[in-house]
Parts: sequence; structure tokens; C-alpha cells
Amino acid sequence: MALKKIDYARPVYIIDGCRTPFLKARGKPGPFKHTDLAINASRALLQKMPFEADAFDEVIFGAAMPGSDEANISRIVALRLGCGDKVPAYTVHRNCASGMQSLDNAALSIADGRSDLILAGGIEAMSRAPLLLHDNMVNWLANWWGARSLSAKIKVLWQLRPAYFAPVIALLNGLKDPVVGLSMGQTAEKIAYRFGITREMMDRYAVQSHQRLLLAQKNHELPEIVPIFDQKGNLYDLDEGVRADSSIEKLGKLKPAFDKPFGTVTPGNSSQITDGAASLVLASAEAVEKHNLPVLARLVTTHWAGLAPDEMGLGPAHAIAPLLRSRRLKAESIDYWEINEAFAAQVLAVVEALKDKKYCIEHLGIRSAIGEIPMDRLNIHGGGISLGHPVGASGARIVLHLAKILQAKSAKRGIASLCIGGGQGGAMLIEREGV
Repeated sequence: MALKKIDYARPVYIIDGCRTPFLKARGKPGPFKHTDLAINASRALLQKMPFEADAFDEVIFGAAMPGSDEANISRIVALRLGCGDKVPAYTVHRNCASGMQSLDNAALSIADGRSDLILAGGIEAMSRAPLLLHDNMVNWLANWWGARSLSAKIKVLWQLRPAYFAPVIALLNGLKDPVVGLSMGQTAEKIAYRFGITREMMDRYAVQSHQRLLLAQKNHELPEIVPIFDQKGNLYDLDEGVRADSSIEKLGKLKPAFDKPFGTVTPGNSSQITDGAASLVLASAEAVEKHNLPVLARLVTTHWAGLAPDEMGLGPAHAIAPLLRSRRLKAESIDYWEINEAFAAQVLAVVEALKDKKYCIEHLGIRSAIGEIPMDRLNIHGGGISLGHPVGASGARIVLHLAKILQAKSAKRGIASLCIGGGQGGAMLIEREGV
């Protein structure tokens, strides 16, 4: 297969970004709606910029399951932020990669010369995923509203069944693949079996995620987080999912969640259901010069890949391999990695796949193994297992945090990647110039 260079046509720069703390879902609607989260992150970011909100050419956010009163949520964010009537906005949806997709769309618009300054990011309030009605209940209501006479209404009333009142939980439906009929957790079980990822390996990785996040919080290594207040004046300034007392012994007591009773994937080694948002400013070289903007990193290229939906967790391997190949880079050329922690099994399987020559030849179409990702360069401040995975926001979060890591470590190059429900993978390469 011939090499294909896939860089953006014009340079695209990440100027800066902010995100909210990621708030753990607690069985009821959280204190913030989707738009509230995005506005909090975006206002804090805009306060750091030397221009006003109406200077943006576009506003693009990713969201997988916005509320019923938040259609085209990006437009709502743009208007509430003060961008004005004339700044267009649209929303993208690519499941877990929605936030990364928004950055790619923004980069393509800048690379094409259509835009110079874009606000982009990702949003998800998973605690507010809607409860829906079954078709039986919807049909019954239609008949009830259509009944004109008292006798007709009595007849319809007799047709009502208690089972009709059972809600459809949109969140659970969204976490299940409709084509292969497997939940995301079941697909994680499958790839764990393929690569021999044991329960102990998963739990050990999960504990590491919590320990790394805890240390990052202690050392103030998450500068992109901005504190937010709810309507009651309660302060949120840290990711809530971290468990300071997490241990292999405690995780070992949890029962399998997706393949009972013999599975290995549990709530403890899976990502958490979470609310959060991340916002970034992307700019062209012309905008950087015009507004005298500091540059955090350059967004070099993005690659999207497809694979079997029942092994969707391996998506990062399928996106990372062609991205590296297009740039003639090796795994050791990358200073730091962010691979979204949907499941411990999934991250570990991706690491195994990229260093497995047979898998790379048979499934990635290359002649040799990509190489090994050093664990001390991967998700160094934790990930979705410890801080949560608000689906639409995670893709933007990992790119933003990777850029902050490169800056703090005076490093040159990083890759952010994630798996995507439905059998896809996305990977984004960023670099710091002059390093």
C-alpha cells in the first residue's frame, strides 16, 4: 500500500483550552446541563484570549446525547457566550470521538482557508441522558389523544398495560451496538480474550489510573481545569471519579458486569459515567499573527479508521498505525500518548496489538509491528477509569491535556487516540514547534 501524506493543507494551531472538572453521575440529573458545562469551560477560556467572542469564524462542538431542549447545542453555546448572531455554529456526533471530530472539522476548515479562528470542543452530561417511552406507550397515547367520545376513551383506557410505563433508558441503549447486539463492555471482554488480558492485569491498570490522577491533582498537573459553581453556590474544582483508596484487593471483589459470571470486565476497571466539557481555540497562522496569540501546539494530522464493531476497542490501533506510517514515524518517535480509557482491557489490548507482528500484518496491513508504547509515557495523569468518560467530551479532553503535557515536559510530539462505539478509531498527532 502506498504511503499517503495526510497533513492539513495549512498550519493549524492549538492556542489554548479549558475544561470543567469531570463530575460523577450519581443516579439522577447532575447540577449542570450540557450547555452549562460548555459555557463554563468556554467563558474561562475566552477570558484568557485577547479578542472578543464575536471574533470567532465558527463554533463547533461534539456531543453524543444532548438534551431534548438543546438541539444544535453548539449554536446555543455560541449565542450564550456572546459570539453574536453572525457567527455560525454546528454540532458533530461520532460517539466517543465527537470531541475529537469537532477539532478535526475545525482544523479542516482552517486548512481550507474558510476560517481562521474557531472555538471547538466536546460536551456530555451523561447523568442527563433522557428516559424515553416504549413504542407501545407512544401508540397508546396516540390512540388516547385520538379518541373523541367518552366510550372511545374508555375502550382505549382498557388497553393500557402496566408494562407500558417502563422507561427506555437512552444511556444504556447508547452503550450497546445495535448491529452486533453487544454492549461496549462485552466487546471489551472479547478483545481481552483475544490478547490474553487477565482480570489482574485490568485491575492493576485501573489502580494505576487512580494513583496517577491522584498524584496529578496533588501536584497541580491539570492546569486546564477551571472551577465551576452550581446554582446553589456549590464549588466543583476537581475530577470526582478518583478513588484514593483504590487497590487490587478491593477491585478484585467486584463481580463481572457484562459477562456474568465468568467475565473479567467490572465497573472498577471500566470508565465512569460522567458529566463534563472541554473547549479549545484553534487558529491559523494569520490569526496567530493578527491577535498575537501564544501557540500551545500544532495540530498536524488526524486519521479515522473502521473495524469490526464487536472489537471496537481496538480502534486506536487501527487509527494509530496508518497515521504513523503516513508520517514515516515509529512508536518511539512519540514522546507522550493519550489513549482514552474506555476499559482497562481495551487500552491494554491496543498496546498489545501494536507490538504484535501477526496482528499488524493481518489486520493493519503493514509488514512489521508498530512497536511498544511505554507505559510511563501513556496516560501519565490517569484517564477515563479514574476521571470519567463523558462521551462527547473525551476526545477534546485528551487532545487538550496532551498539549499541556508536551508543554510542561518540553516535549515535541504526542498522539491522542480513542476507540469509538460502532467499530471505529480516531488518532490525532500534535507537535510543539521549536522543540
